Amino acid sequence: MRLFNSLSIILLSFLMLSPSTYAEEVHAAVASNFTAAMKDIAKQYEEESGNKVILSFGSSGKFFAQIQNGAPFDVFLSADQNKPDALEKAGAIIPNSRFTYAIGALALWSSKADFIDNNNARLKSGDFNKLALANPKLAPYGVAAMEVLKGLGLTEKTRSKWVMGENISQTYQFVSTGNTDLGFVALSQIMSKGHIKSGSSWIIPSDQYSPIRQDAVLLKKAENNAAAKGLIDYLRSDTARNIIHSYGYKTE
Repeated sequence: MRLFNSLSIILLSFLMLSPSTYAEEVHAAVASNFTAAMKDIAKQYEEESGNKVILSFGSSGKFFAQIQNGAPFDVFLSADQNKPDALEKAGAIIPNSRFTYAIGALALWSSKADFIDNNNARLKSGDFNKLALANPKLAPYGVAAMEVLKGLGLTEKTRSKWVMGENISQTYQFVSTGNTDLGFVALSQIMSKGHIKSGSSWIIPSDQYSPIRQDAVLLKKAENNAAAKGLIDYLRSDTARNIIHSYGYKTE
């Protein structure tokens, strides 16, 4: 009887353990342009898997350097393909884990309503104080902005008004605070559920700049981390894709 009671207690204790007891953690380094979308995706993944996602947002270039120096990340969602490709060639990722999780879109945005009339007229007129853009040496969205300016023949005409952000997040801040009248931002920063949240904008046709393909990788550190592998898989799910599309991105 005592043995039976002991086994019953052990079994009951086992059944009472919450799913979180077995939860794992995944540390993800995420390009700043993907902040809002990734917060939504991580929340859904946590609810469905019981795992914990710890997110860090910032410049892909800085994350790349940190990963090379041993930063404790499991997953890296870059704003481009070059850095994940370099990590793959260096043997720093799990083989065959690299894929394009999103294709970014560029917008010219002002926090002022009716300042931009969904075209390039304001940009061409020069009737603005400052123009914010991400540094093309550091950010893919900055490269795209430069391509648009070159294509419109406005590089030299606007150069004296440029204010460069270290990344697309800082560029957005320049515009949102009114320090610049307008700026090139990621569409995902100003869109939610398929609608522009505030201000006025020109959603730039994708044929005016090179595709902004954003790749994700599973880093070597996560070789035995089921939560990290699960998150990478989840990014390909219909749920994640729907969230990604709602912020103006495309997927393959």
